[in-house]
Amino acid sequence: MIEKTTITDVFFDLDHTLWDFDKNSALAFERVFAKHNMELPLEAFLRAYEPINFRYWAAFREERVTKQELRRGRLIDTFKKLDVTYSVATIDLISEAYIDELPGNNHLLPGAMELLEYLNPLYNLHIITNGFHEVQHIKLQKSEINHFFKTVTSSEEVGVKKPNPKVFHRALEKAGVAASNSVMIGDTYGADIIGAEAAKMDTIFYNYRQETIPSHIKIVDHLIEIKNML
Repeated sequence: MIEKTTITDVFFDLDHTLWDFDKNSALAFERVFAKHNMELPLEAFLRAYEPINFRYWAAFREERVTKQELRRGRLIDTFKKLDVTYSVATIDLISEAYIDELPGNNHLLPGAMELLEYLNPLYNLHIITNGFHEVQHIKLQKSEINHFFKTVTSSEEVGVKKPNPKVFHRALEKAGVAASNSVMIGDTYGADIIGAEAAKMDTIFYNYRQETIPSHIKIVDHLIEIKNML
């Protein structure tokens, strides 16, 4: 159990934890395909794209692909699976258009707003994200949750990615709080939980993918359950 009397600061991941990345991403691709007259079935594309994107983000965290390779490769591999071929120039055009469209919709995950409104009077709230710096602040602003957070730390500003503990140490330094008084909430065990534990922070894993992880980790299946823990 979390010792609530010692916790003063709560750190959140953003994408897939508070911000409904899958829903917002689907809507962005729908607009991109329409604007570029791409006759692709959206549902089939998303079924192929989402697991490929997840694997590319894991490779990006582990420094096995660059930012450009992530943005380009996930589309190339998806189109290949759908037996569709585009030039690299077109792939890059689609990739940039997608990044531009991504903050156009800003649906939050169920319970996110209620949880933030509950926590806000009780704790200092912060964001730690591996997402691209140029779009994360836009997401926070357009989803109307930026006012909840005292600091936002991105991996790009640190120069390494979660789970590297340097990201968490930087976030703690910016917040002016000790790890022993902090808890990290995130949806990716390999990035959010392992990294925060390495930085000596407490953790809560938002396990909406129903992953099997070590038994000592505190888990919630729904964000709203965190109200019973903090």
